[in-house]
Amino acid sequence: MKVTVLGAAGGIGQPLSLLLKNALPAGSQLSLYDVSPIVPGVAADLSHIPTNVHVSGHGADQLESALAGSDVVVIPAGVPRKPGMTRDDLFNVNAGIVRDLVTAGAKACPNACYAIITNPVNSTVPIAAETLRKAGVYDRRKVFGVTMLDVIRSQTFVGEKKGLDPVTLKINVIGGHSGDTIIPLLSQIGVEFTRDELESLTPRIQNAGTEVVEAKAGGGSATLSMADAGARFTLKLVAALGGDENVQCAFVEVDGQPTQFLALPVRLGRQGVEAVLDAGQLSEYEQGLFDAMLPGLRANIEKGISFVRNS
Repeated sequence: MKVTVLGAAGGIGQPLSLLLKNALPAGSQLSLYDVSPIVPGVAADLSHIPTNVHVSGHGADQLESALAGSDVVVIPAGVPRKPGMTRDDLFNVNAGIVRDLVTAGAKACPNACYAIITNPVNSTVPIAAETLRKAGVYDRRKVFGVTMLDVIRSQTFVGEKKGLDPVTLKINVIGGHSGDTIIPLLSQIGVEFTRDELESLTPRIQNAGTEVVEAKAGGGSATLSMADAGARFTLKLVAALGGDENVQCAFVEVDGQPTQFLALPVRLGRQGVEAVLDAGQLSEYEQGLFDAMLPGLRANIEKGISFVRNS
């Protein structure tokens, strides 16, 4: 199994690569790419850790060799949010980065799965899909927006609020991956919430990224928790590709939904997405949030698709 991290020298990429080095199946290859000149050093650093995962580092002019033969491509590359910025503010820079990286992947590893971390995910996933479509190698089962951070934040915040072990909580989060498009389905977890609790927990989950950006006071965005979430999703995807099917939430292309892409629980298997699962019964509160966010999510998706079609 070859896993390639694009943007491996960054604030997310380095801890993500560390987690993968320590947890990928024995015999895996971990390929690290970045335009930063330190990426060979990052690879050398990680290679000193005693696990049976081979690490290679690839600089700015070695994108094709980094990607060649990859089974999974994880993309955290791009600029982070700063105080006052929304995810949409990142679009002009990060859209081109994702398009160019996926264009290279279409040639070097046309059958790979793509786990997109780069924000704004609501737009960068459609960018990746449309780029692969233009190249004639798009398989909707193999392109994912990583929304696992919304899931683990939900576990953490609910656990804190209700005095529960967050590890034991299974919380599906649907919609998208920014602001009010993030909809944690708290009605489905077997825990009673007052309306006040819902109206404090839900916005905190939705705006947790801003909480970190402001706490870092200009020093960055959510890197460590995002690296953890990215590693969790990547490892579940790698396990599924190896035959260990499992269900995770992710932002994927869907049919029969009010938007072309949507975060839903999906069953992962040897081909990537084996099935997109139903979100289940939403509460009145959750349904209201879902309906209200649809115009914004549709606009995010169309922005990504139009970027590729017009470039």
